[in-house]
Amino acid sequence: MSTQSPVPGDRPLRLEYPQSLAVYDDYAAAQRTVDFLADEEFPVEHCMIVGTDLKRIERITGRLTTGRVLAGGGLSGLWFGLFIGLVFALFAEGSVVGVVLFAAVTGAFFGAAWAWVGYAATRGRRDFASVTQVVATRYEVLVEHKVAGRARELLAGLPGALPDPFA
Repeated sequence: MSTQSPVPGDRPLRLEYPQSLAVYDDYAAAQRTVDFLADEEFPVEHCMIVGTDLKRIERITGRLTTGRVLAGGGLSGLWFGLFIGLVFALFAEGSVVGVVLFAAVTGAFFGAAWAWVGYAATRGRRDFASVTQVVATRYEVLVEHKVAGRARELLAGLPGALPDPFA
């Protein structure tokens, strides 16, 4: 089965001769612009939101200690062991509770052990936990050249839709 695009040779993440409609500091404003165009029956399939000026943000969530590593690995292993135990319990004869409990305890042990090995391998070079995200600092709404004029006309009627070029 093949999927054909509406225009021969068209690629879904490309626009034909794109023009910038507006640039925003946050994604919500760019999304609001495209949503407004959709509400006005504008052919939004000719639009694209592009995030530019990417930056990586790492939020430090806490200090890592051996106890925290063991607890986190143990809990992770416990859940995995519980899942495996429930699957095995479907086919086990005898004590279902025993099979599930054994698998959960074994999973917790091996989860804690593997987490400790990974932590020990870093030799203290990364004694903190963090969450990382890549975000754009600007969002540009692009439209195909053939509908750019109509898009600008529509957005002119929406107060605050287009960024102030003199700001």
